[in-house]
Amino acid sequence: MFAVSSVLFVPGSRPERFVKAAAAGAGLVIIDLEDAVGPADKESARAAALEQIGQSSDGFAIRINAVTTPEGIRDLAALTQSDVLPAHLMIPMVESAVELDIVARALGERCPALLPLIETPRGLRSALDIVSHDKVAALMFGGADFSGELQVPVSWEPLLGARHQLVLACAEARKPLIDVPFIHLDDDAGLRAECEAARAIGITAKAAIHPKQVATIEDVFAPTAEQVAEAQEALRVYEETGGKAVRHAGRMLEAPMIKTYRAILARHKG
Repeated sequence: MFAVSSVLFVPGSRPERFVKAAAAGAGLVIIDLEDAVGPADKESARAAALEQIGQSSDGFAIRINAVTTPEGIRDLAALTQSDVLPAHLMIPMVESAVELDIVARALGERCPALLPLIETPRGLRSALDIVSHDKVAALMFGGADFSGELQVPVSWEPLLGARHQLVLACAEARKPLIDVPFIHLDDDAGLRAECEAARAIGITAKAAIHPKQVATIEDVFAPTAEQVAEAQEALRVYEETGGKAVRHAGRMLEAPMIKTYRAILARHKG
């Protein structure tokens, strides 16, 4: 189960930052071979990412280029020849589950858990098929490219409709949704407000583009000690009744609420 609250991107062209990024406390560090790397640095970034995974893959993932591009095909070919693969592989610009089939078939039994990015209206229309793929661990909303498609700012209101659709697709597939990064690096209050708004509509994690964003994201999305204690107590009471509806803490405790409590504990253990 993908049970992290934050993912932090680090450019594959800056290998000196890999260990520093890992120390920031994010649930997963994603070495980026796509947007953060210029054309001239693609090959060296690919080599640096695979070298890091070969040395220590714990806590690291790789974002390859789109498999519909020449660089994405080169990334995939390099992965097929690598002795060690990351536990998670992020696939950008996914518009069809067929793209995930290509990755899964190329890597075979060694295929990592996949994290597809929905970044276009066409991808949004296929979100349920994409997130339902058996290799997908979680879905991420790529709001920067999506806002470009809509020709709107990368802000909460213009992208809210897409977020709602992705939340519903992920809920049906029972898989988590990772929210778009907050791009205003010096607006800590804005970051917290957007995290809280995302959490309120059912998003379970958020991406970061700078290490200093991680602490706020973790604070908002990770279950608090009070939430964990409440969930543990509620599950204890529910199980003692044999799974029957029961009055607890001034309200009725029923099966739908238990799903939420179990999700809290899963994220806490993760």
